[in-house]
Amino acid sequence: MSYTIYLVEDEENLNELLTKYLENEGWHVTSFLNGESAQPYICQSPHLWILDIMLPDIDGYTLIKQIKNHDSDVPVIFISARDADIDRVLGLELGSSDYISKPFLPRELIIRVQKLLKLIYKDETQKKRITVSSYEVSEDLREVYENGKLISLTSKEFDLLLFFTNHQGRAFSREDILIEIWGNDYFGTDRVVDDLVRRLRKKMSHLKIETIYGFGYRMSKS
Repeated sequence: MSYTIYLVEDEENLNELLTKYLENEGWHVTSFLNGESAQPYICQSPHLWILDIMLPDIDGYTLIKQIKNHDSDVPVIFISARDADIDRVLGLELGSSDYISKPFLPRELIIRVQKLLKLIYKDETQKKRITVSSYEVSEDLREVYENGKLISLTSKEFDLLLFFTNHQGRAFSREDILIEIWGNDYFGTDRVVDDLVRRLRKKMSHLKIETIYGFGYRMSKS
């Protein structure tokens, strides 16, 4: 399974080195050089955060509070140049799963990440997966793969894919899709449905999404 990891480390050389080591394990890594640039990504809920405590702007303690407020279950590994007991204790109190002190060998971090991911997500591979055309869709993980490669979808794109997947062969009007994906409180044109379908088709060209002119869309059964 390919996991998504977000790394926040302000030392540029170390950031690049750790990113390469993590990617060599087959994981999808997004790295940040400061806390401010990482903040907009908190809502995306990766499988793991790796946070340096001492950052130039927003420290790791502030970030982990924000991360845990959004998703209390996501694991976090703290890294720090300080090997102080108070940092370890405070990190645990705030919800960190592990703590590693600098300097450390990149391989040590990899081993810790492997063990933590295996512990946290040991049952994920057993969860329901749906095969659609040439794609493997995991509803629980909200991930889509083609030939083992992760396809990056937005939340709305995945919602639409799942809606079509669970109702293959049925035709839906634009209004039906609008209500399903955006909810009853959405105010705007139903042409957003056309745009969303277009984006999904572009990213997943093998999906059999048919346009029913003057009405809406249908995904044919695989």
